Amino acid sequence: MVAHPEPLVTGDAVVLDVQIAQLPVRALSVLIDVIVVFIGYLLGIFLWAVTLADTDPAFSAAVLIVFTVLALVGYPVVLETATRGRSLGKMALGLRVVSDDGGPERFRQALFRALAGFVEIWMLAGGPAVICSLVSPRGKRIGDVFAGTMVISERAPRLAPPPPMPPQLAWWAATLQLSGLQPATAERARQFLSRAGDLQPVLRDRIAHQIVTEVAAQVAPPPPNGTPAQFVLAAVLAERHRRELERLRPPAPGYPPPPYPGPGHPAPMYPRPAPPPAGYPAAAPPASGPGGFAPPE
Repeated sequence: MVAHPEPLVTGDAVVLDVQIAQLPVRALSVLIDVIVVFIGYLLGIFLWAVTLADTDPAFSAAVLIVFTVLALVGYPVVLETATRGRSLGKMALGLRVVSDDGGPERFRQALFRALAGFVEIWMLAGGPAVICSLVSPRGKRIGDVFAGTMVISERAPRLAPPPPMPPQLAWWAATLQLSGLQPATAERARQFLSRAGDLQPVLRDRIAHQIVTEVAAQVAPPPPNGTPAQFVLAAVLAERHRRELERLRPPAPGYPPPPYPGPGHPAPMYPRPAPPPAGYPAAAPPASGPGGFAPPE
C-alpha cells in the first residue's frame, strides 16, 4: 500500500495536498523504534545492575523507574521535538509527524503522543493503535487524536505540477472568488487534466463538461461563453495554486501585511485586473448574497 493524497487546510486557509502514511509503513517504523528502545533499555539495565544493584534499594528502584520513563517516553519526545516530528524509525522510512494544520510537531504534541503511546503501544501491544488507525480516515492512532497530529510520508510520489495558466483566461482568473471551491472538486479537476490526453475524445469531453459544471457552481464569476472546458479547469487550478503560494510567501521586510477588514479598518486595496482582451465577453458580476450584499468587483 502507498500513501494517498489528502486535502489539508492550514491555519492560513491554504489548501495543501499531503501524503498520509499508510498503516503497514507506520507499523514498520514503530517496530524499528521499539527495537531501538529495547536495545537501549537492555544496555541501561545492565549498567544499572552493575553500578547500583548493591546500593540503597529505594534509591536503586527510583533510578530504575526514572530510566524506564526516559526510555519509553523521553526517547520519542526528545527525538521528535529535536527533529521536528521524526524518530529513528520515521527517518528510515521517510515519515514525519505534523500538526493537523500542516505545521511542525510541537513539544506539547510530542508529549501527548508519547504518553498515549506508552499505553496503546507498550502496555497493550499496539492493539488500540492499529484499530484506531484503521478507523481514522487519516490513519491516526489514539495519540494522534489527542495531540492533534498525523503522520505523513515524505517519500511518496510527487503530485503533478499545476497546469499552466491559459494566457487568454488570465484576466478572468484574476477576478475569481475561490472560497467556495471544494478541495475534492479541485482534486477531481487536477486528476482529469493529468490524464486527459489518454482518454477517448468523446469520453474526455463528457467528463470535462461534468467537472466544469461542478466547478462553475462553486466559483464566481462564471467562465466566458464558449471557452473550452479544459482551459477553464486549467485557469482555475493555476489561479488557486498562485494564491496559495502568495499566502505562504512571507511579507517583504519592513512591509507588514495589511490587517483584515473589520470595524474601523478600511478594506485593503488591490490592483484591478486587466480588462478582457478583444473578442472575449466580459464575465457576469457575482450575484448578490442575502441582504443585498455583493462582493466587490
